[in-house]
Amino acid sequence: MVSVQKLEKEVAEIKERNKRVEEDKAWETSLGRRLILAVATYLVILYFLILINAENAYLAALVPTMAYLLQQYSMPFLKEIWLKKQKK
Repeated sequence: MVSVQKLEKEVAEIKERNKRVEEDKAWETSLGRRLILAVATYLVILYFLILINAENAYLAALVPTMAYLLQQYSMPFLKEIWLKKQKK
């Protein structure tokens, strides 16, 4: 038979794991993460556009950045549609 201490330890481990999963989920869906990635995307694309002497590099670097943000903000909506279709 399983001891009470062992069960308590297992429950504590499960609670700790759930806490980590919740923190990871919070980070993945946070506005801060999205903004950091948008700024990083802009800077990386801008760097390469400047390297190749592209016209309007500062403006052109906004295109992939805006595409990233649009994708990020449309994902929850698209996920709901996908989940509903999976349930059918």
